[in-house]
Amino acid sequence: MSGDFDAAAIVALATRLGRRMAQAGRLIVTVESCTGGLIAAALTETPGSSVWFDRGFVTYSNAAKVDMVGVSAQTLADFGAVSEPTAMEMAAGALERSGAWLALSVTGVAGPGGGSPEKPVGTVCFGWATRDASPRATTVRFAGDRAAVRHQAALFALQGAWDLLPD
Repeated sequence: MSGDFDAAAIVALATRLGRRMAQAGRLIVTVESCTGGLIAAALTETPGSSVWFDRGFVTYSNAAKVDMVGVSAQTLADFGAVSEPTAMEMAAGALERSGAWLALSVTGVAGPGGGSPEKPVGTVCFGWATRDASPRATTVRFAGDRAAVRHQAALFALQGAWDLLPD
């Protein structure tokens, strides 16, 4: 992940998030589709991350989303993989299948192909869930090439997780 200023920002935020999780004695889990493990890699870049990082799921296919984190096949049929309902089910399913307190999920269209008029390249849906709050989700459209979309998505997902931490 070196050589890219976005990568440095991602690792820096992941490190800050990890320190806060460690101080609270809590674990984080990731569920990634279009980022393909980029967030988990950033979180584990820090020595000692096993204290606060439980696991990461890379659920690139719809079958993986169903099998690994329990996304409903009906949700996928009704809303598609790139949707807020799917992102919320990804985060909730990761919590159910881990010992983590906080889950973050990412599913989107990184490009260069795969977009549609309703969900163009750069559309990314995010989900976050904690043990003491209902899952929440949002959708963002990022500009740039595949790498830019993936890096922006990773940073946004980590920022959303940071924002869920108690003060």
